[in-house]
Formats: sequence, structure tokens, C-alpha cells
Amino acid sequence: MAVAMVSTAVEQTPTIDEPVYVGTATVYLQQHDLRYNPEHPPLGKLVIAAGLLFAHPHLDPAFEGDQTELGRHVLYESGDDPWRVMLWARLPVIVLTLLFGLVVLAFARELAGRTGALVALALYAFSPDVIAHGSLATFDVPASGFLLTSVWLMWRAGRRPSLYLPLSATALGAAVATKTSMLPAVPVVLLLAVVSVWRAGGPGRGTAPGSGTRARVRLLGLAAAAAAGTAVTAVAVVWATYLAVDPRLRWTAPADLPAVHGPRALLIGHLPLPQPYRDGMRIQFGFEDATWQGFLFGRLYRGSLWYYLPAALLVKTPIGTAALWAAGSSALLSVRRLRPAVPYLLLPPALLLASAMTGSRDLGVRYALFVPVFLAVVAGCAVVAVRGRRPARTGGVRWRPARTGGVRWRPGWAGAATAALVLFAAVSSVLTYPYYLTYSNEAFGGPEKTYLRLHDSNVDWGQDLGRLADRLEGRHPHEKVWFVYKGAGVPSAYGIHAADPLTVPADRVHGLLVVSDTSIDKAGTRLKALLATSRRIDEVGHSITLFRRP
Repeated sequence: MAVAMVSTAVEQTPTIDEPVYVGTATVYLQQHDLRYNPEHPPLGKLVIAAGLLFAHPHLDPAFEGDQTELGRHVLYESGDDPWRVMLWARLPVIVLTLLFGLVVLAFARELAGRTGALVALALYAFSPDVIAHGSLATFDVPASGFLLTSVWLMWRAGRRPSLYLPLSATALGAAVATKTSMLPAVPVVLLLAVVSVWRAGGPGRGTAPGSGTRARVRLLGLAAAAAAGTAVTAVAVVWATYLAVDPRLRWTAPADLPAVHGPRALLIGHLPLPQPYRDGMRIQFGFEDATWQGFLFGRLYRGSLWYYLPAALLVKTPIGTAALWAAGSSALLSVRRLRPAVPYLLLPPALLLASAMTGSRDLGVRYALFVPVFLAVVAGCAVVAVRGRRPARTGGVRWRPARTGGVRWRPGWAGAATAALVLFAAVSSVLTYPYYLTYSNEAFGGPEKTYLRLHDSNVDWGQDLGRLADRLEGRHPHEKVWFVYKGAGVPSAYGIHAADPLTVPADRVHGLLVVSDTSIDKAGTRLKALLATSRRIDEVGHSITLFRRP
């Protein structure tokens, strides 16, 4: 996984969102100012800044401009090498992604033993979506990983609340301080704090089955206090991330801050969080009130589809992985000793997915990246089955508690099937290397066909300018290039000198026509006419298509 992510990070040019985050992280380091990118809390950009400490990007102190112009200035106008800056910005996210893999391993081992832990880790490590976004300077993997860490520590709090509750609360605060989309999970984790304290002090653990009402009321009070303490600690972590950027917390709300009314305004007004965080929520709600274009299974539409994220996950999840998700979920629900883990592993991603499905931006599975992160642990439970009297004859999986508290696993046909599904998922992932952003499973034609079904960050996020430059130099030197590009990179910075075919009459466009696949999906009348009279001759990274126009 480390090799895949680092080599991918080295080869890919900035995706659409990354320059903004890198520019903002540079401002954090050099000016300690919160004015850029307020729609996202600071922690993810502080993680990126940890890498930029070694890149030493230049920033003109007199620079004035919006956050998009800031990112372009830092990467392309300040004299820095954009390849070097982007690699250092991505490395801390890569390290975090690998560390979260250890959380997956530990969580699954406690539930399903060593074999289940290895199954979970394999699915996490070979997940195309986790590799793709874990190798970018973005926030989706860090936020999901922090939330999984919080839930795992909360599960452990069922044995030692005094140790693990504060750690879980800190990880929860880190998730919320990375992306505001993690907020719907907060009530769930607070409920889990109550459950964990109740488990720790329930029957057989300090409270006898026959004890009176007073003991139960006392235990319930401790559980409520634990939930309150978790909330306070999480809020403190969010405040700490803002103060780490600017200890004086200087903040001026943007002039174009969207107006928010109704329950959302009530929520924002009562959150005990810094003002820039709450103003960032207003900006996010403004995005949700806008109308965006979506693309699904060849259909371009305006607005959003409630089933978009499940459909996109169906396309971009390896078939073996999806089968093990289903098997693991079935085991969690059917095996008695695993059922206590159901609210920890299934409830948070289910609630977050339901919340994300109501959003207006059908732009990629990155909005549901917590699904492969959490369900990797769930899939590890597929190796556990109810111990019967004659498990060998029924073809089940026989387990018994080991001295370490894990599971001893003796495979029958179910074990062979599990191993085959893990291998299928791994091979599917390896074969898509290094084009993980464009991955789709074999049922949908593989990464070469993803652009026919999805767009934007699912396939074409501006990541292949460098590869395109190499292709043009190697196969099409000295040719006139017409380029319709979807991305935040600057083509000329990578040696691509091209003209825009949409700014001249169609009869002047001849020769090599290069088009980002998202632009093909969203083509207007003029671009459609150009493509209809052109011949497809090549593709780059499964995200950019080359045409020849006579």
C-alpha cells in the first residue's frame, strides 16, 4: 500500500482541490491566518503543513487574491517546483492512511482474531478508493480514519473507560476538526460512550444482576457524564486546532457568507465551536443549496440523485470486497458474541451515508470514503461463524477463543471462499495500478470504462497533466494541440502548450484534440460537434482522451 500510494503521489499532478489546501497550509505556516478556505476546519491543512515544513514553499507576503488564485500562486508563480511541493504535501496524508490501517488491523483482531484481522487489513490495503485518496493532499481519508479510531477506542472503553474514553474523544474531535461532514456521527459516538460505560459496569463487571435501582441509576449517571465529557473533549480539540493556526483567533467573516435559516441556523447558532468553524458550516450549507451537475451511467443531469453514492460505490468497489462486506455484516448481525459491535461498526457509516445521500453534490465516492474504511473491519468478521456441534460436516468455520482472546480459525469451504474473495479483490486492485482514481470493477468494464458511468473525482480530477506531457512529447512531438482541460493544474507548467478549441471557429480546429473525460461527459453543443467529427486515437491515465480531427 505504501509503495502504491507514494509512487502514485509522485506521478500525479494536483487534483482540483489540492492547490487550495496547499496554498492555505502555506498561509497557516507563514502568516498564521485563517482567512483562506474557511469551509473546511484547519486540522487537515495542518497535516498537509507538516509536510510543507520540509518543502519550504515561497509565498509573496503582499499576495492578494482568492483561495484558487492562492493555490496557483504557491504552486506555479512563486518559483517552486510544483512536483516537489505536492509530494511533500501528500506524504503526511500517506503516513496517516498507513497508520489507520493498523487501527483496522487492531479492531478486527479484537473481534475476529488474527485471520479476520488479516482479511480486514488486506481489504483496506488494497482498496482502490483508499489508495487513491490516501495519496492526495485532501481530507477524506484523514477524517474517516480519525472517526474509525474514535469508534475503536470507544469499543475498548467497554473494558477500561478511564483510559480509552479520553482518547476516543480526542480522535472524535480530530475527525470533526478535519471535515464538518463528520458532525452527524457525533451523537452516535456520544451514544456509544453511554453503551461502553454501561458495558464496563454492567452485570458481571461491578454491578450484580440483582443490585437495586440505585446502582443502575448511578451507572446511568456515570454513562451520561462520560458522554458529556466526550463532547467537551471533542469541542476542545476543535478549538485547539484553530488556536494552533492563530492563537489570537483573528477572524473576519467573508462578505459573501451565505444566509442560513431554519433548523440549520439554529444548529449553527448553538454549537460551542469557534466562529470561523460555524461560518464554514454556513458556506457548506450554501454549497448544498446550489444546483450542481451530475453524471451517472451515461446520464448528465442537474441536481442530485438520492441513490448516487450507493451506485457509485457499486461501480468502484472490488467485487470480492463487496461480497466480504456483505458476509461480514451478516456475521455481525447473526453471531451472538459479535452483536455488541453492531452499533460501533454499522451505525456510524450508515448514518453518515444517509446524510451524504441527501447532499446536492454528486461528485464522487470520496463523499462516502468512510464506507470502505469501516467495512474493512466488518469484512474481517466474515471468518467468524456460530460454533455448531459438527462444524466440519456443515462446511462452516470452526472457532474457539484463543488464549489471546482472539479466534482460532479452521477453514472449510467457507475459508477457501473467503481467501478467494480476498485474492480477487487484491488482483483487481493491483491490475489498476497506478490509476486508482479511475478504478471501476470488472462488472463495469474496469478503469478504461469508468468515464462512461461516472465523472469528476471518480475518474478525472486533473491528475494526469504530467502523463499527458510525456505522451505528447513521446508520440506527438511538434504537433498543434487543442486542449479542453478539467482541473486546477497549469498545463504550461508541465510543458503542454495548447490552445482552447472552444474559443475559435470549429473549422480552424485541426490535428490533435485532447479532452478531459469529465469535459466529454459534460460536453456542450460546441464540444459535442467537435468530438462528433473527430477520431479517438489514444488515452492517458484513463482520464484524458486524444482525438484526431481532420
